[in-house]
Amino acid sequence: MTRASAAAGDIPAPRTAPATVIPAGRAPCPPPTRPAVVSPSGANAAGFDPAGFDVCEYLDGLGAFLAGVANVVMQLSWAPVGHGVMESQVPTGRLTHHPVKRFRTTLTYIAVAMLGTDEERAQYRDAVNSAHRQVRSTSASSVRYNALWPELQLWVAACMYRGAVDVHTRLHGPIEPAAADAFYRHAARFGTTLQMRQRMWPADRAAFDLYWEEALGRVAIDPAVRAYLHGLVTGRGMRWPFSLGPRRLMMFVTTGFLPPRFREEMRLAWSAADQARFDRTLRQLGTVQRRLPRFARLFPYNLLLLDMRLRRRLGQRLV
Repeated sequence: MTRASAAAGDIPAPRTAPATVIPAGRAPCPPPTRPAVVSPSGANAAGFDPAGFDVCEYLDGLGAFLAGVANVVMQLSWAPVGHGVMESQVPTGRLTHHPVKRFRTTLTYIAVAMLGTDEERAQYRDAVNSAHRQVRSTSASSVRYNALWPELQLWVAACMYRGAVDVHTRLHGPIEPAAADAFYRHAARFGTTLQMRQRMWPADRAAFDLYWEEALGRVAIDPAVRAYLHGLVTGRGMRWPFSLGPRRLMMFVTTGFLPPRFREEMRLAWSAADQARFDRTLRQLGTVQRRLPRFARLFPYNLLLLDMRLRRRLGQRLV
């Protein structure tokens, strides 16, 4: 297997991300001390204070429902990740057979990575590692993979970051540069909550763009993985009753959230009219979401973090 070009040492270390530490047991993202003033473009009209960066203002729970499948497609477009998921020997971790459990586990990981304490992140890392140790290629595999390889986790983290920014931008407009820089530094947690080393995360957003363009060169969805992913996009690959969802709507939304390169690999059609309808729908949803109270905008991440803390307190399995 070819090693990723963004391996440790190839890029300089990033600056430390300013972030609010959430004490254990405390509800994530309490109401801000003063209401944020948001312009139509999504920028903070009162100015941005990096020292007071609040990740909860840029983590949209709605994206979990709208763009989740698209982000899975992006992650699995690297052959080692795609075959690792498709061939996984962890029965309860298979998305097509246990969609609710996989949905909960993945979104809880995002919640813990972005909102949890260092202690919570370390404990959830141990729980995820117990499953990931079983995800490795065998002599019968056509592609070599190991879910613990940091370079693969860097790619998955990069997809999660791109997805989070894309959702927020489509709903609320571009994030102002200072806040975008702070969110980017904080997003390194998508990878460092597992085995990705901090120094592997590109130093800034410009360096990330270079990494992303280079990483797109490894995007290649073979027929087997494409068939698996089509089953997720259309819902046909899910077990009953999850296969009964609104397939045309699911396919439209998922295709809309896929960047062009991934649509091409998936062989999904998309027109200018589709794009206009998609953009209009997301703007309307963003208008509604901005009127919701803070806890509602963060759902389901806040609820899943509280659920993880309860299971942790009761000594139950976290994954």
